[in-house]
Amino acid sequence: MISSTARAFLSSLFFIVSTASYAQTLPVGTPLLEESARLHQLRGELNENISFLIRPLYSTGAPVSDSLALTADSSGLSVNQKVLYTKSRVAISLLPLTLKQQYNSHHPFGWNDGAMIPARGYQNLLSAGLYTKVGPLSIQLQPELVFAQNSAFITFPTSLDDNIWKSYYKVLNRIDAPERFAEGTYSKLLPGQSSVRFNYKKLSLGVSTENLWWGPGVRNSLVMSNTAAGFAHFTFNTTAPVKTKIGSFEWQVVGGFLKGSDILPPDTARTYQGQKLYTPKPDGDRYLNGMVVTWNPKWTPGLHLGVSRVFYQYSHNVTSDLNGYLPIVSALFKSNAKKEDEFGRDQLISLFARMVLPESRAEFYFEYGRNDHAQNIRDFILEPEHARAYLIGIKKLFPTATGREVELFGEITHLPSPPTQSVRALEGWYTHYQVMHGYTHKGQMLGAGIGPGGSSQTIGLNWIKGENRFGGVIERTVHNNDFYYDAFASQQNYERHWVDLSFSLNKSWMKKRLIYSANLGLVRSFNYKWQYNTIADDEVNATNVHAAFSVSFL
Repeated sequence: MISSTARAFLSSLFFIVSTASYAQTLPVGTPLLEESARLHQLRGELNENISFLIRPLYSTGAPVSDSLALTADSSGLSVNQKVLYTKSRVAISLLPLTLKQQYNSHHPFGWNDGAMIPARGYQNLLSAGLYTKVGPLSIQLQPELVFAQNSAFITFPTSLDDNIWKSYYKVLNRIDAPERFAEGTYSKLLPGQSSVRFNYKKLSLGVSTENLWWGPGVRNSLVMSNTAAGFAHFTFNTTAPVKTKIGSFEWQVVGGFLKGSDILPPDTARTYQGQKLYTPKPDGDRYLNGMVVTWNPKWTPGLHLGVSRVFYQYSHNVTSDLNGYLPIVSALFKSNAKKEDEFGRDQLISLFARMVLPESRAEFYFEYGRNDHAQNIRDFILEPEHARAYLIGIKKLFPTATGREVELFGEITHLPSPPTQSVRALEGWYTHYQVMHGYTHKGQMLGAGIGPGGSSQTIGLNWIKGENRFGGVIERTVHNNDFYYDAFASQQNYERHWVDLSFSLNKSWMKKRLIYSANLGLVRSFNYKWQYNTIADDEVNATNVHAAFSVSFL
């Protein structure tokens, strides 16, 4: 039985069902709605077949009126949207009007914010659009306008000696991740969460610039997140679980193009022992081919298993054959991948699982990934930690006597290179010596927002009443320990890690067609930019206020 508060929420949430005929999406990172839908599954109010491992989530029912009446059945939930026009097989509906805002007082902080950039000062993102369906054809136009004050802030200190800059450029020459997106204000108009698709039953084929999220993580995803703006891609995907004799499957296959930031790294004239540290990056886009597949075994309701794999390389290196356009179907082990290093490409692969326990109102999940082929199965068994990263998380709802709920959640993400790098060659996550822009789009990470060599530990508590929530989060983030050990290990200084400790309060609530979301955080950065005052025997710290507020009109 769905509660009255659940009905109130779901009358604003576009539906998630297992029989698909529509292909409107709920953009990755939509305030309140995404997370609330996931919690409804923990309560047993949504079909356990839905994995929440491939996003954006898809709406699969046609809007037929301007009513917000809820339709619910055993397979899922459906609700009508705000419609401008409908006749026969044609429908036109409005997409939500959303304004997202954020502010950083001292230096950039935060991730999973799509087209927004790392910036100090005020920033906003405005989006709106239309959705049109003509028979099996759907057109979603939802552009995004971004503006950032982009105030100056303290960047990597030029006063550090050339030996440290040498280690810093080992990172900068392998990734396109500017500290600051040029000087002065920043503004961009982007296609945003737009797509053109041909839809048939539970399948969809088309082109899109929507943000993607693969995997079970909430704060991070190893392979695909919404830290960067969406990139242009072809997509073939399911819009709802496809049932078979052995369970339900979901998948997505994409082929797209990644762009650079066109921003030079700092101090490009810096030298070390007479040699320039800066190496110019090649011109041109990068081609990305990726896939994700999930399986919900019929024998274990609530268990979702998945695998994702991505290859990326400069477009001019793509060969005109199957191995060039669809390398995701190539051999898993390097011994079977002939001349793989000659293609000038990098790969990421991850395995993940999510277990939903409605009777306990809880979920557990993990993701294990590698950024390099194992030589063979023996190599994988001997050193499974080589080139690895991992993510684990838990979420639990506790009912109270007052009818409210308490949500406890935690997540750990770990990207630093393992000890195997001391005996065999290894690139850090999202960096590459051949694909020198790394795994980025327009200067931001496509994977985990904490970046190469980073790690994070998050714990939070929310008080939930209906769909409204209030809570707090404590998070510890370590910045690029791969760089830290390369630059400072010889100094035997174990007190120089750059670590952010943040505490934030958040509130999300709904009022009729309006959704509000607010966040206020205090961030203490220990040894900001790896600075350490050895003369005074004191660390160099910074304090940052991070605030965010968004409002959406449905």
